Amino acid sequence: MNCDKELDVRGLNCPLPILRTKKSLVDMTTGQVLKIMATDPGAVIDFQVFAEQTGNELLSLSETEGEFMFYMKKK
Repeated sequence: MNCDKELDVRGLNCPLPILRTKKSLVDMTTGQVLKIMATDPGAVIDFQVFAEQTGNELLSLSETEGEFMFYMKKK
């Protein structure tokens, strides 16, 4: 999947992945896609809730060997 910006939050625990994502989205325009790489297992639920609460669209979520990858589209 194509992305406009990447954010590496591997090694960070809640709430830092969400806070850094929120900060990254501020600098983006509507419709752009942010790729987020995380290792915190709690991030799966956190990003789903974050998307619902903010209106940003969680396009995909995948896990490979303990690493999570999220693609989020800015509202």
